[in-house]
Amino acid sequence: MKNQLTTLLPMLRRFAYSLTGSITDADDLVQTTIEKILSRGMPDDAELNKWAFRVCRNIWIDEYRARKVRSVAAQNPELHQEQTSDNDENLARQETLNQVNTAMQTLPNDQRSILSLVAVQGLSYKEVAETLELPLGTVMSRLSRARTALLKIVKSQQGGIFA
Repeated sequence: MKNQLTTLLPMLRRFAYSLTGSITDADDLVQTTIEKILSRGMPDDAELNKWAFRVCRNIWIDEYRARKVRSVAAQNPELHQEQTSDNDENLARQETLNQVNTAMQTLPNDQRSILSLVAVQGLSYKEVAETLELPLGTVMSRLSRARTALLKIVKSQQGGIFA
């Protein structure tokens, strides 16, 4: 299990970051997820990857409800990574990424987690449905609404660059 968890950590960290919008919060979320998996174990019939994503998502939802915070990390510029290049193209990409991250934080949790699993982790719709224990149609519907909302938000932020 240790080797599996070591392999899973980068994917779990990206997923946690996509949920929280903050590297620090993502690291805390991953640590809590791993602690929970190791201390409580997992069902015998569960796959570690799917189980870990589900545990991570549920911990985030619990934390979100407890703190009533959605986008604090996305609104604090001091938490964003510093620009490493003066290249205009890199700056434009980073600005777009920041806008997308900020826009992601405005999406409802159910849409954001599905979009993260598909777009960031590269899971198939079927894998997402199994991971989150949702019907495939629900996953597809929420993903569609999330993509539409995200595009609309980013378009309005950029004045239609993506049009």
